[in-house]
Amino acid sequence: MFAASLLARFMHCPSKKHYETAKRVLRYIQGTIDYGKYVSASEATTQAIWLRFVLEDFGELQTEATPLMVDNTSAIAMTRNPIFHQKTKHINHRYHFIRDALQEGIVDLRYCKSKEQVANIFAKALPWS
Repeated sequence: MFAASLLARFMHCPSKKHYETAKRVLRYIQGTIDYGKYVSASEATTQAIWLRFVLEDFGELQTEATPLMVDNTSAIAMTRNPIFHQKTKHINHRYHFIRDALQEGIVDLRYCKSKEQVANIFAKALPWS
């Protein structure tokens, strides 16, 4: 966002350097477009932790990890492999706690194709008929 706002200052008279920088920003966005599912998985983890606390208050202790169905293999890889930290510096640190939840056995990320995601009915538009 910072790079885009900085480039916007030169819209009235861009140079070759500005075009090259804009292409670099677009390449970066193209390479990180799947990272929104990582944030979504992190938000789902907070909900899973909260539900586990509620169930524990009712006397239902959860012994197994809560499965989270994720349709993004990049998000699963970033969660399981801390080496990806170099590529995820732009993601706010508050979303990285999903790694701790995975290691502690609170959640278990499982791959599920987008077409098989039952919850996607609430997030995707219906086709015209």
